Amino acid sequence: MADITIIQDHAMGMDDARAAAQKVADQMVIDYEMVAEWQDDVLSFKRTGFSGTLALTQGSAQLDITLGIMLKGFSKKIEEQVTKNMAKVFEV
Repeated sequence: MADITIIQDHAMGMDDARAAAQKVADQMVIDYEMVAEWQDDVLSFKRTGFSGTLALTQGSAQLDITLGIMLKGFSKKIEEQVTKNMAKVFEV
């Protein structure tokens, strides 16, 4: 079960949504030193103590993040930052 779930609506076509999701992923790779990989319309990412998926559908993007024990104390801060990033990238 995810520790953080963020659903962001968007009005983009799937190609534009995927490009936007890639921007979010690129920033997360930089910020959190993780690896990310696409499988169809789902981006999986992970690093030690942190993993999740970003699933795209027509009209929304759902981010699910699972935190390890060491990061659970920072869940609110992580959620706030990622929510801001997603809102910028998937502007409705």
